[in-house]
Amino acid sequence: MIRNLLIVPLVFLILLAGCVYEAPRETGTIQFTSSPTGAQVYFDSQFRGTTPVSLTGVEPGNHAIEFRYPGYQGWSEVILVSPGSNNVFAAMIPATSGTSTIPEVATTTAPAAMPSSPVTVTIKPGKNPMLVGDSNTFTGTASGTKNIIVTIYGSGIYSSGSTSLPKDVDAFGNWAYVWNPGSKILPGTYRATATDHDKKALAQAEFEVIGNGEVTVVPSTYAASPGNTVRFSGLCTTNAPEVELVLYGPDRYAGGIGLGTVSVQANDNWVFSYTLDNTVPTGTYTMKVYDVPKTTSGSAQFTVGYSG
Repeated sequence: MIRNLLIVPLVFLILLAGCVYEAPRETGTIQFTSSPTGAQVYFDSQFRGTTPVSLTGVEPGNHAIEFRYPGYQGWSEVILVSPGSNNVFAAMIPATSGTSTIPEVATTTAPAAMPSSPVTVTIKPGKNPMLVGDSNTFTGTASGTKNIIVTIYGSGIYSSGSTSLPKDVDAFGNWAYVWNPGSKILPGTYRATATDHDKKALAQAEFEVIGNGEVTVVPSTYAASPGNTVRFSGLCTTNAPEVELVLYGPDRYAGGIGLGTVSVQANDNWVFSYTLDNTVPTGTYTMKVYDVPKTTSGSAQFTVGYSG
């Protein structure tokens, strides 16, 4: 009887030792509002509804947000989400407005510019070209002001401009802004501007965005003979300045032979001619064409040496 009583507590202690309580990780909640209401909200490049809208269960840390409203300037920023409640409010400004006001988060007050000194601003993109899906860090110098505002203009939703929150100028006169547009951005030529809060000075720089397009290739013949010149042509819609051509086939072409690069014309067309030497092996060949710097590719097959 005594032996049985001792076994019961022992089993209970073993079971208790295997149960370790782990407190759930605290997440954040974000309430998005805007004026006017109905602005589209993108959180980490994903559409999450129109204002007013709330997000729950958000992991604490840095996240990219963007407000869009037809006829108004876009607004994007990287915010730090804390555990618990977070509020983000954007005052949207009409794209045709001539005022110097920008959309602001209600809890942020832009420091006043220093009127005693002339205002100068410079800007430089960190990546040019920039690939779709990448972020781009813009840097520059500023004097006579305590902060600068960056606006990105380009294709699609950026045609009317997307404006950042004021960025502080450090004690050495330097500033930086990280632009993270996500993977939905369209290829093309973009322009970044930097200005002080009162718009006394303006700097701008252009940069290229490459990706989110296609590369096609069509041979002038699908049944060539040794010694023939085959003309290859196609489209490249990724905004890449060049395409690279590699020819695959039998024997010495098995690993691919690079044929060089050719420029993409303003209408997205490209053309390349290749003369097959008289010793080219009979077989099936594949011309593979990449945009530079290889965000996508296209290919086409043709034969050499087969009689009709």
